[in-house]
Amino acid sequence: MGDMLAFSPERTEDLFRALGEHLHALGGRAEIVVIGGAALQILGYVSRPTRDVDVVAVLDEGRLREAQPLPPLLDEAAARVARDFGLPTDWLNAGPADLARLGLPDGFLGRVHTRTYGPALTVHVADRLDLIHFKLYAMVDQGGGRHEADLRALRPTHDELLMAARWARTHDPSEGFREQLEAALHHLGMRDAGLGP
Repeated sequence: MGDMLAFSPERTEDLFRALGEHLHALGGRAEIVVIGGAALQILGYVSRPTRDVDVVAVLDEGRLREAQPLPPLLDEAAARVARDFGLPTDWLNAGPADLARLGLPDGFLGRVHTRTYGPALTVHVADRLDLIHFKLYAMVDQGGGRHEADLRALRPTHDELLMAARWARTHDPSEGFREQLEAALHHLGMRDAGLGP
């Protein structure tokens, strides 16, 4: 049954269209910033199903703000989409908002890829470089598996991995995290990350 709840790239697009329609019907408007599996799908890096859409932030008058909690009309529109498609109520997942709270990579907003779904919904998709940052952090924080597979699908260069590693250290400066980060980089083929103590 778990696989029935996962959605393909085509279904992700259907969900965004439906979300835009419901939001418009409610008289709302929203701009969301998407990362994770849905972002990888939209940009064409993976075709694997995803179980949710990770929203890292909401754009409000050109400024990033926390997505948690989701704005009320967006939350209501998402609940209607969940009902219509038989999805869990948290399919539009504001859990990654912690990443925005701790700081997104420099220049993040200038790199997003923007899509519109009707007059009410704009989706800003994180760029490949930023997805490398997030996926490396997730691989170290939560373990390999799909995060490693996604990271490899992004085909990061040595310099991109190093940039992502330095950003990840700003989110967790602990010695234990640094050791796990260096082990992950070694596993990915980097012999000398030079992250220092």
